Amino acid sequence: MSTEINVAFAGNPNCGKTTLFNAYTGANLKVANWPGVTVEKKEGAMSYHNQKYKLIDLPGTYSLTSYTMEERLARQYILDDEVDVIIDIADASSLERNLYLTLQLIELGKPVVLALNMMDIVEERGMEIDLHRLPEMLGVPVVPVCARKRTGLNILMHAVAHHHDKAFDRFEHHHQSGEHEHSHHDEYAMVYSDEIEDKIDKISELLETKYPDIKNSRWHAIKILEADREICERYPLNLAGIADRSFEEEIISQRYDFIEEIVSEVLVNRDKKSHSTDKADRIITHPIWGGPIFLGIMALVFFLTFTVGDWLKGYFETALEWFSLAAVEFLTKVNAGGILTSLLVDGVIAGVGGVLTFLPNIFILFLALAVLEDSGYMSRVAYVMDGIMSKIGLSGRAFIPMLLGFGCTVPAVMASRALENNQDRLRTIMVTPFMSCSARLPVYVLLSQMFFAQNAMLAAYSMYVIGVVVAIVVAKLLSAFSKKHEVNTLLIELPEYKSPNLRNIRIYVWEKIRDYLTKAGTTIFVASIILWALLNFGTSGKVDDMSQSFAAGIGKLLVPAMTPAGLGYWQIIVALISGIAAKEVVVSSMSVLYGIGNIASDAGMSSLAAVLSASGFGAANAYSMMIFCLLYVPCVATIATIHRETRSGRWTLFAVAVQLAAAWIVSTAFFTVASIF
Repeated sequence: MSTEINVAFAGNPNCGKTTLFNAYTGANLKVANWPGVTVEKKEGAMSYHNQKYKLIDLPGTYSLTSYTMEERLARQYILDDEVDVIIDIADASSLERNLYLTLQLIELGKPVVLALNMMDIVEERGMEIDLHRLPEMLGVPVVPVCARKRTGLNILMHAVAHHHDKAFDRFEHHHQSGEHEHSHHDEYAMVYSDEIEDKIDKISELLETKYPDIKNSRWHAIKILEADREICERYPLNLAGIADRSFEEEIISQRYDFIEEIVSEVLVNRDKKSHSTDKADRIITHPIWGGPIFLGIMALVFFLTFTVGDWLKGYFETALEWFSLAAVEFLTKVNAGGILTSLLVDGVIAGVGGVLTFLPNIFILFLALAVLEDSGYMSRVAYVMDGIMSKIGLSGRAFIPMLLGFGCTVPAVMASRALENNQDRLRTIMVTPFMSCSARLPVYVLLSQMFFAQNAMLAAYSMYVIGVVVAIVVAKLLSAFSKKHEVNTLLIELPEYKSPNLRNIRIYVWEKIRDYLTKAGTTIFVASIILWALLNFGTSGKVDDMSQSFAAGIGKLLVPAMTPAGLGYWQIIVALISGIAAKEVVVSSMSVLYGIGNIASDAGMSSLAAVLSASGFGAANAYSMMIFCLLYVPCVATIATIHRETRSGRWTLFAVAVQLAAAWIVSTAFFTVASIF
């Protein structure tokens, strides 16, 4: 066959959907253990028995009711005629919850194959699932798989290949059918009460009469009975005498009644389950100890980032020093001019190389975060933070994008789409950049190791705590000025704790390292060249004294404004301005500004510390600079993402202004107090 078959992957958050998608496509997609990560559909391709398949990974959703942006995106794509078959990935260890979406997908009338994932957890709990009875009751193929162990994948695709163009409609219900003109128990898996089925039949007739081209009138009739806004607006009907109110609650209740009936028939040893997760959660999600445990875990992460990362960094520093000397020697042999040598050695190698030496620290940080995500811990943090977040006008779900911000602010801002109301989204977008992304880590490592010696790890770790505190304060202020005050409740799944999957971790870490290297080879490379040019040229042309350069002129204009924060040095100001391109550029800029080739080495840091100290820049200034780097204007990519997500230039400028103001106020307050003591 040459026709491509489109397969949509649907399922609840944390059901292993993206892991299964990666297993088929080998795509380097982020796999995280909380909802809200897959905020856009991802596509991949594969071939099975000479048949081409296009796979679409849809956002995780609990239902097809359009409350959040994720649900709207998933439902819209599934309703599209392009989808040939739906693979519904369900967490077999939480069958009751996952079957709700399954019933809704089956009602769409498109071929559905149910993939029961995490069967290993079911076995560990001593439970069994009757894989003969379940497809009889649902009328769809059911295939057990384990995405993490990559088992059952061929059988699942075999089922897709054989059922993508037809319904699998063998139903065997044990309850009595209703008194309807048609025997709905022979036609549909989910059959409602006589009252609701009568209304569905009548509305279906009205839809087919008024909209003869409509597909699956039964599903649309059910959504109209649920008072689904989108469907009611698209297909307006006069329902006088049929439905004078919403029947959503009754329909939901009857779905869960049927799910209970299914589970009672197909799940053997239902009461047998592992209590290890519950026991761990009694401590980890404790209302008092949950917060300190989170802070302790993050402290351990940064201890490893500094100790192991610094040990590895030594090898990178040696390699950079050798490469720099070799470059100078080569350029001298080929009689390269002084300007070209300075550009390559003092600009490119010093700038890009200075950032690359921090790669081991970045690697350890991402490795630790990947382990925490894949083990099931990160979703607990949102649960623990729910109490605090609710007091500032947000739900614990808003902390999920903030957690993502520890890695990169761009996907963190995009993850705000998982929030239901627009006010929540805007406030979350405003405060998410205060989370300390990995790009700021090189700045912390450099300054803390130069000025805080044995307490370097604590100094850097404190930045992450300050970022969370400032985000909470700003969110509270934004909530206080908001006209709408809605009750924000948290609905989040706490998945089973599990051993981290090495493949998932490898994909996650490599994706982040690749982004870091790409940024070093593009943004930082270009920024280093531009900065070198601004430092070596002035109004009179090539200058030997950097204080006469264009960059110095820009920095000196802002010295009065930055002096209260302890940052009244034109070199520091220029480095901070360059950091708007990417926060790592602050380090590469300081390398170029102060003419230190291997700035991350012990010798390089000693030289820089001596130069800074001679100008009166001490520990208080260094800590103030760390605070300013933490809070001030985000990188260009983040600003562009904020504009795209808010679709408002006004909100984007407001976000930049808020972050710049917060950076100046907090760093000035700290430096003022530190100067007194």
